[in-house]
Amino acid sequence: MTHPLPALAAQKGLRGAVLLELKHAQPLTAKQLAEKMSVSPNAVRHHLKQLEAEALVTYGREQRGVGAPTFAYRLSPQGEALFPKRYEQTLTDLLERVAEKQGRPAAVGMFEDLYADLTRRLQVELEGVAPARRLDAVARVMNEAGYMAQVDSVAGEFRLAEHNCAIRAVAERFPEVCAAEEKFLQVVLAATVERQAHIVSGCNACEYTITFDATRGEPV
Repeated sequence: MTHPLPALAAQKGLRGAVLLELKHAQPLTAKQLAEKMSVSPNAVRHHLKQLEAEALVTYGREQRGVGAPTFAYRLSPQGEALFPKRYEQTLTDLLERVAEKQGRPAAVGMFEDLYADLTRRLQVELEGVAPARRLDAVARVMNEAGYMAQVDSVAGEFRLAEHNCAIRAVAERFPEVCAAEEKFLQVVLAATVERQAHIVSGCNACEYTITFDATRGEPV
C-alpha cells in the first residue's frame, strides 16, 4: 500500500508522529506533544532535538500563564516541505503564463473547470447517500489529493478541516481557487458551507462549518 504522504513516510515511528501532530496544531510544547501521543516528555524531547538538528522543526519561547517561559515547537519550512504540495510551484508558473497570455479569469477558470468535473463525478457517485457519508467521501477525495482532511461533528453541526494545503503557492497567488473550493463543497454536499479558518491567512488549517438542510429529510 502506498503511503499517503510519501516524503513523510521516511520519518519512522515517533519522529513521524511528532511531525504529524505539529502539522495538525502548532506551536506545541514537548509536554503537549507527549500528552497527545501518550508517551513521556523526555521521549518527545529526544526526537525534537534530532528534528531540530535536521532543521525540520524550530522553537521559540512563549509565556503561557504564570512561571518561566516554555519552549513551543513548530515545523520549519523544510518540515513543511515533507507534506505534499502537488507540484505547486510548477502549477503556479503555468497559471501565471496563462494569466499573462489569456487573462486572469482564464487561469482561475482552469481550476473552476477541475472542480466542476469533480463535482459531476461525485454527484453521480453520492446520489441518494446520507449527508454524513457524503462528507466522508469528500474528505477521502481531499485526502487522496494530499489535504490531510478530517471530519468532526458536534451537536449536529459538521466541521471539515484541511491540515495541509496541497496548492498553497497557487492559493497565495490566485485566492480565487479557495472560493472555487468552497463552492465545490457547497454544491457536492448540498449544504451551507462557511470557511472559519484559512491556511493562507496564517491558520493551522482551512476549516469549514457545514450545515445540511434538515428539510431534505435525509438521515445524518
